[in-house]
Amino acid sequence: MSGAHVRNFGCRLNAYEAEVMRGLAPSEANAVIINTCAVTAEAERQARQAIRKARREHPDARIVVTGCAAQIAPDDWAEMPEVDAVLGNQEKLRSETLLEALRPEGATLQVNDIQVAKETAAHLIDGFDGRTRAFVQVQQGCDHRCTFCIIPYGRGPNRSVPIGALVNQVRALVENGFREVVLTGVDVTAYGADLPGEPKLGQMIRRLLACVPELPRLRLSSLDVAEVDTDLWRLIAEEPRLMPHLHLSLQAGADLILKRMKRRHLRQQAVDFCAAARRLRPDITFGADLIAGFPTETEEHFQQSLDLVEGCCLTWLHVFPYSAREGTPAARMPQLPGHLRKERAARLRAAGEAAVGQYLASRVGREERILVEKPGLGRTEGFASVRVDSGLAEGTITTRTVTGVAGQHLSTD
Repeated sequence: MSGAHVRNFGCRLNAYEAEVMRGLAPSEANAVIINTCAVTAEAERQARQAIRKARREHPDARIVVTGCAAQIAPDDWAEMPEVDAVLGNQEKLRSETLLEALRPEGATLQVNDIQVAKETAAHLIDGFDGRTRAFVQVQQGCDHRCTFCIIPYGRGPNRSVPIGALVNQVRALVENGFREVVLTGVDVTAYGADLPGEPKLGQMIRRLLACVPELPRLRLSSLDVAEVDTDLWRLIAEEPRLMPHLHLSLQAGADLILKRMKRRHLRQQAVDFCAAARRLRPDITFGADLIAGFPTETEEHFQQSLDLVEGCCLTWLHVFPYSAREGTPAARMPQLPGHLRKERAARLRAAGEAAVGQYLASRVGREERILVEKPGLGRTEGFASVRVDSGLAEGTITTRTVTGVAGQHLSTD
């Protein structure tokens, strides 16, 4: 093995940070870095499995564990016999601490209190390994405390990246051939609250697009429907470079469950948001995060989540069976049986698959602007996967007429 190999778990923000670590690690390092996720117990189980596999396959490599799960419970990961070093979420992005962890016989535990973090550094990266879309971190952390969520304990408080640094990062990516940038973070709609002048997310995006006119496509990651500002509404309506695809952090469709989750929106706000966005941009598509089997969820509550797929015209679903996280208020609530959580998650996923099928069928006969992401495969502005001529180069943006549907993909002329 040559260089540091990074195995990434979890969100798009973790994917961005994995690229930062690849850039910071020296080419001569003999190491495997496991970038963990703490959202579910299953994510942690997969990370532990990857650590054991990494030790079997690379017996002489230095195994370094970092990410949210490592930040929250560093001693638990340090006790694994396969692990040589544990890094916190701040420390993994600092050259000096990452290099120390990668060094043979280097420090074994470097994890500071992330709750006292005041800012997040902008990291300039050249690109992403094997991608035509690039993720760019706009903020870190979260000041809210949803009752099911452990992530604020792994990421700390909200900290935003200044607009100038974001412009430099996006410009560098465009110069290196990237045609689409995805803005990501823990609580993206909280952007700017900690910066001078408190610029909102929409204001930042408007300035970013004005400063980098050569960027063809900009996409947003997960949004909270309770925090969308006026500038962002205007961009949804008027800016063709902002892709007509929004992923929403909804979590549930029943008001009582949303209140017990301590979410900032109720069901009608989600429905109204989607309807307003569709009036402004009729071709817009929505994805959503949904949790099945939250404590105290009845069949009636669950049905309201299921009905949200149609009520909000959701297409691209990320469904999670509820996973109790130690230290969160929801873990102390009356729990549903595991088999019921899984069964409800399966029903939600089936509804999502049906919605995808209906959406793909609705695109037949229409022209689509497609970004070629790999030979023979691209993605539309609405986030549909589409098969294209294998001779088209990666990074090409082309207009094609949709001729049919093949499984979970569109096909073109």
